[in-house]
Amino acid sequence: MKLDNTLPMEYRSEENSNRILGFWLFLGAEIVLFSTLFAVYLTLWTRTGSGPDAKEIFEIGPVLIETFLLLTSSFTCGLAVHSMRLGLKKPSMVFFGITLLLGLGFLGVEIMEFVTYVNEGATLQTSAFLSSLFVLLGTHGLHVLMGLLWGGGLMLQIRREGYTLETSNKSFIFSLYWHFLDVVWIFIFSFVYLKGLM
Repeated sequence: MKLDNTLPMEYRSEENSNRILGFWLFLGAEIVLFSTLFAVYLTLWTRTGSGPDAKEIFEIGPVLIETFLLLTSSFTCGLAVHSMRLGLKKPSMVFFGITLLLGLGFLGVEIMEFVTYVNEGATLQTSAFLSSLFVLLGTHGLHVLMGLLWGGGLMLQIRREGYTLETSNKSFIFSLYWHFLDVVWIFIFSFVYLKGLM
């Protein structure tokens, strides 16, 4: 296997570069998925039937907390990859751990938000607006949950093996996934919550 030591560790082998390219292609498919969910939501967001509309159920407080947690987690994820590239295992692990804790906090606030909606009578079956909202937010939340499981498993592997060509490649790919989730959230914040509160 030919290695190019001038590149960051996650890119040094051809196999690693191919994995990163393959993951970019996967993210392209994820963009199509979320674009479809946004299109459905933006088509149905005024179809409230006899149920509440966005202004009646959205509260800015939880949304700002979710946004702060997720965007901060993106920053700490970037610090984890930077530490990895400097060969600093312990700081990298700390930043990955903080990233996952922030992601867990985000998920906790989102679950509480869903419970509040349901307690107010805003369920998946209430209206087309709420169905599209729950599916969009739930799909994003499920992706965050998968990221938390993936990140936890990755941290166990790094702890056991340290940073190798394989673990550094996996860490970088994980960071691409996590940043993608943050970008999707920015669109949710802008086109779902802010639009709904206006």
